[in-house]
Amino acid sequence: MTTASENPRSQPQDRANFPWWAGNARLIHLSGRLLGAHVAHAGLIVFWAGAMTLFELVNFNPEQPMYEQGLILLPHLAAQGWGVEAGGEISSTYPYFAIGVIHLISSAFLGFGGIYHALRGPETLEKKFPFFGYSWSDTNKMTTILGIHLILLGLGAFLLVEKAMYLGGLYDPAIENVRVINNPTLKPGVIFGYFFGAIGENWIASVDNLEDVVGGHIWIGGMLIGGGIWHILTKPFAWTHRLFIWSGEAYLSYSLGALALMGFIATYYVSVNTTVYPEVFYGPSLSIRLNILPYFTHSNPDFVSTRTWLANAHFWLAFFILQGHIWHALRAAGFNFRKGRVDQRAVAPQPSA
Repeated sequence: MTTASENPRSQPQDRANFPWWAGNARLIHLSGRLLGAHVAHAGLIVFWAGAMTLFELVNFNPEQPMYEQGLILLPHLAAQGWGVEAGGEISSTYPYFAIGVIHLISSAFLGFGGIYHALRGPETLEKKFPFFGYSWSDTNKMTTILGIHLILLGLGAFLLVEKAMYLGGLYDPAIENVRVINNPTLKPGVIFGYFFGAIGENWIASVDNLEDVVGGHIWIGGMLIGGGIWHILTKPFAWTHRLFIWSGEAYLSYSLGALALMGFIATYYVSVNTTVYPEVFYGPSLSIRLNILPYFTHSNPDFVSTRTWLANAHFWLAFFILQGHIWHALRAAGFNFRKGRVDQRAVAPQPSA
């Protein structure tokens, strides 16, 4: 294992040398402070979700189609079956209010936690809380952290399964009503048939029934949890030491790359799929138009629906996140943007097995 003294990137750096826009870069060697920044960031995200839900609820008109009102959160909640009756009519907005308030309360706890770790908690976690401490070049610790994240994502997938099977069900546009999914599809040939393009014309967005949707979440949830446990219990193979760059900036670039990929997939999915994104809540499916830069629209370009907003927002967010991935990947590889070349002194040595 490479020690801090052997790795020039592991040496503490003067935070004053970082420009204001460098953000968390100044905290890269302060695990406690970096934890505070991440918890506070989570608090901001949850706060936005709660506040935006209540904002949309205040402006919601039940007499007008949901997809014509510029809403982006309430359609998601409606598609999950909250407060919906036959025909996609909204019978009660109380679930939306409750969900918004729960998010606001949760954001307060996250915000206080972020402030505590940013101002009062230990600057580093390694000595007082060794389980939560880490070194960027510690390959085993990094994959353990990856495993924990995978398990959390898997549990998130199973939350949708629980809602579909045990907590009231989901809205099914095929019958225009909410129903419980009692028999999710578990056949691997069907689930992976979407992934490998054997079913439908739109890849995984070809799914046209909720049994396959819920079954897919069961499969992906199980795979994520299984992969998470595997990463926690095992150490990285020796060949991975040479394949990857093991530094904080490299991990950031990997994460941004994955996030960009998911954003592009979500763009395509919301554009063409009307089972997971019912037309009664999101509007008609979209087509891709090119005018120097791509945008997603209906046959009537003057009509902007919820689906239009979501597709274009996902595409452009994914596009710019991809630029962040490329930028951080180049920096992790030692490229100096000021000099316009690779600075060999900035390249972190590879960890030993």
